[in-house]
Amino acid sequence: MKQLLIILLSLVVFSSCKTEYKLKLETPKTLSKEGKFTAKVSEKNAKIIDSVLYSLNGKKLSTNNNFDLSKERLGKHVIAAVVFYEGKNKKLTNTITKLARKAPDYYRYEIIATYNHDPEAFTQGLEFYNGYLYESTGQRGASTIRKVDLKTGKVLKKESIDAKYFGEGMTIFNNKIHVLTWEAKEGLIYNLETFEQERTFNYGKSVQGWGFTHNDTHLIKSDGTKRIWFLDPKTHKEISFIEAYTNKKSTSRGINKLNELEYVKGKIYANVWQKNFILIINPKDGTIEGVADLNGLQKKAGQSGESNVLNGIAYDTKNDKLYVTGKNWNKLFEIKLTKK
Repeated sequence: MKQLLIILLSLVVFSSCKTEYKLKLETPKTLSKEGKFTAKVSEKNAKIIDSVLYSLNGKKLSTNNNFDLSKERLGKHVIAAVVFYEGKNKKLTNTITKLARKAPDYYRYEIIATYNHDPEAFTQGLEFYNGYLYESTGQRGASTIRKVDLKTGKVLKKESIDAKYFGEGMTIFNNKIHVLTWEAKEGLIYNLETFEQERTFNYGKSVQGWGFTHNDTHLIKSDGTKRIWFLDPKTHKEISFIEAYTNKKSTSRGINKLNELEYVKGKIYANVWQKNFILIINPKDGTIEGVADLNGLQKKAGQSGESNVLNGIAYDTKNDKLYVTGKNWNKLFEIKLTKK
């Protein structure tokens, strides 16, 4: 009886060992120069695999294990493989980070003109529209939207934002002022002429509200991460996003804390929280194509430290003029960028 029990236990162990599969999905961790790769599923002990179905970012499953990410945005992409064997199946997933194909260009700045700026303005958003600057400021209980005379720095019109909100970036689209708030997951829409608040809109999957701009078709929003969101200007629904990356593996987590935004000549110019530089980002895939070092301006504007840094970019499309300022800066600068 004892011998029979030992035999039965041995059969169970043998059977268990026989059906145990050790599967591995093999893919590159990063992609840069080439967007193409081949995925492969292997079994450690060379056991037979019946079939494998692959997918990219949750899209339709296919037996094709050749992938082309050359037209996809930069950032994280999920490769999944459903493996079939011995009447069973198991899902494996890997994450691949697509990086930029080349390093960014670096820019220096030249000051063209200097203007006065309200040192009490904790600048969150800045835009040039019909000959005037429009600005949104932050701080809880002290957030505002403003219309400002460029040449004198005089505030021509100002409206306080409800004290429950911490004001963030703003942009003007279809004769409305669209304003973000920080943590409330709500945006505000104001009448351009009267500055009266007309309605609010809710955020979708974006984490918070930071920077705001637009192109001809979409509102464009940063949320304090590496992501930049594209919104339907009528519904304010988040349609898609890109993530900002360079070509370096050391930045494979992306460039976080993207802040104030401006759309300039088909590119997105972005401030980075607590940094005195501007990133020039390709809106199609998130490639950081340029880095503009604006160190030195903060001191000229009477500020220092990590809190009162560069934050505020405005572009005069008609006259091709670029303006920048910062949080509680007493100056606003017209600058020209040139490659180093």
